[in-house]
Amino acid sequence: MQKPAISKKYGVVSLGEILLRLSPEGSERIAYSEIFEKRIGGSELNVAAGVSMLGLPSAIICALPKNEIGKYAARTLRYAGVGDEYISYDSSPEARLGIYYAERGAYPRQTAVVYDRAATSFDRFSADSVPAEAFSQANIFHTGGITLAKTESTRAAAKILMEKFKAAGALISFDVNYRATLWSEDEARAALYEILPLVDILFVSDETLRRMLRRTGTLESIQASLSKEFPSLSLIASTKRRAISPRLHNFSSLIYSARDKTYHEEPPYMNIEVVDRIGSGDAFVAGALYALLKFGSPSEAVRYGNAMAALKNTTLGDMPECDVTDVLRTVRVHSESNPGEMIR
Repeated sequence: MQKPAISKKYGVVSLGEILLRLSPEGSERIAYSEIFEKRIGGSELNVAAGVSMLGLPSAIICALPKNEIGKYAARTLRYAGVGDEYISYDSSPEARLGIYYAERGAYPRQTAVVYDRAATSFDRFSADSVPAEAFSQANIFHTGGITLAKTESTRAAAKILMEKFKAAGALISFDVNYRATLWSEDEARAALYEILPLVDILFVSDETLRRMLRRTGTLESIQASLSKEFPSLSLIASTKRRAISPRLHNFSSLIYSARDKTYHEEPPYMNIEVVDRIGSGDAFVAGALYALLKFGSPSEAVRYGNAMAALKNTTLGDMPECDVTDVLRTVRVHSESNPGEMIR
């Protein structure tokens, strides 16, 4: 992948639903807790926030209810440094922000999530609400499978915006992010194949490639065959997570550069002490996109992406809480414990 010039207003502009997250304190159960912590999250917001925290400007396209909960969401993303100029506000009587409840696991009890995100303001989002000048303001436009899965309206809007940002010169980044609670594997696969010809940078886990996309073989051969099938794919990044227990994970990734047919990885982060795993995949995406914008290097994308994911596992909430100094420190420690880490 060639190094993109950071010449536009935003390094990354993302499209996705912002959610209110309610979590019991500590590892209490949803069904038995009387007190819930409130936070803001959402996959594409997590990516934009991560890029911003590392030092590159980002923005999000979304719809928020014009009420106190919408104000709370807007304040949170501004605190994370995410631009809000492309947010549309819903003042209808039906306006609402999606909610999800997240219960942290403790072995042998797994992490549990309950969604309450039907009929939200974002479900009625239209690409027409995005000002025309936005399309020339992004180096990378990012969205994902959760946005495609929400409603026919959000799916149509995502495709239109991908086309418009691409026509204006932006690279298109897409995280498959398959969620069985939102749609079937067959529906997801059909929708993905429809938009893949627009995608330049694809994030898809090893597990999703094998299960939802029904690919077989080594991860290397799967990535290479997918890039041949869809020539627009210049980079394919696949995460590999091994959950030893809810609070102990190993994490690594493999990035394939179709331009020069090279693979990039490093030894995994072992025995990560997991405080909250939600959002760690989004943190990987943020770190990888930051490195691609900053250095134009798939190897650096692996290093920054893995470090961001590892760090996110150690903090509460959806959004990462680290800056580039934290990431570089983590990369250095990881390198020192694993000399000669890059495998090409």
